[in-house]
Amino acid sequence: MILYNVTVNVDAEARDEWLTWMKETHVPDVMATGLFMEAKIARIMAEEAGGNAYSIQYFAKDMDDYEKYEREFASKLRRDHQDKFGGKCAAFRTLLHIVHQENGPS
Repeated sequence: MILYNVTVNVDAEARDEWLTWMKETHVPDVMATGLFMEAKIARIMAEEAGGNAYSIQYFAKDMDDYEKYEREFASKLRRDHQDKFGGKCAAFRTLLHIVHQENGPS
């Protein structure tokens, strides 16, 4: 499994609008590509980030699905984000290969 993580630091004055847009528009658009199995948005709990940093996590079945996303969809979706929130956000991306997963008791 592949974890595609996007870490975003959002200006305080744009945070609420950004978070709503991510939940209602951007993440659903990414999921509509059919190339990710699950998505999560988490607020990063760090004082230095001022409470305005988020991790958006997309889980792909394999590298083929992630690479297809990059080839066919990523540019447009990133451009949509840039057009809407331009200088109000700073983002960086990390790609991780999940080598082990264990779930707690149900």
